[in-house]
Amino acid sequence: MTRLLCLAVFAIVLTGCSSGPDVQFYVLEPLNSTNSTSVEAAKAHTIGIGPVSVPTLLEHRQIITRLSNNAVQISESQQWAEPLPDNLQHTLTRNLATLQPGHIIRSYPWDIHGMVDLQIVIDIIRFDTTPGKSANLEANWSIKNEKTHVILKSGHTVITHLLADSSYPGSVRALSKILGEFSQSLSLAMQKLEFSH
Repeated sequence: MTRLLCLAVFAIVLTGCSSGPDVQFYVLEPLNSTNSTSVEAAKAHTIGIGPVSVPTLLEHRQIITRLSNNAVQISESQQWAEPLPDNLQHTLTRNLATLQPGHIIRSYPWDIHGMVDLQIVIDIIRFDTTPGKSANLEANWSIKNEKTHVILKSGHTVITHLLADSSYPGSVRALSKILGEFSQSLSLAMQKLEFSH
């Protein structure tokens, strides 16, 4: 009797553990070549994207939403399909490959592919949404000549767009859009550079 009671309790515990809310997973959408302005390069170079760093708060799989009064909401049921730093880096790499078709774009680490000519290092400060208000991106970045280790250009970018759809799918679409705009600004900065081989 005691054994049967223990088995019954164990079964209830397992059921309770598996009855949590369904988790919805998201990925950032890269730029479509039909709605982006690409730049043909006079001479092909190899460009490395990364590393991309984020605040500790954004290292979680859970999607972060900024609320009023300095509060944040961390959703257990709405999550990124991969760690956000990886998702950002992969999407930025694809975006720059679309925007700079004349160059070879590599994602960090690129050791197995050999050296790169340029390295774009990105420090994301803010990447979130405020329901009913805005989608927000803030980042520091620098473009470095990998061979001479000279920083050729650096900048601080802030992008804020009105958030028309505060649902999680709508928020992810808005974040993808501002990441695409950030990619456009990096592409423009690269276009203006001259560097030695």
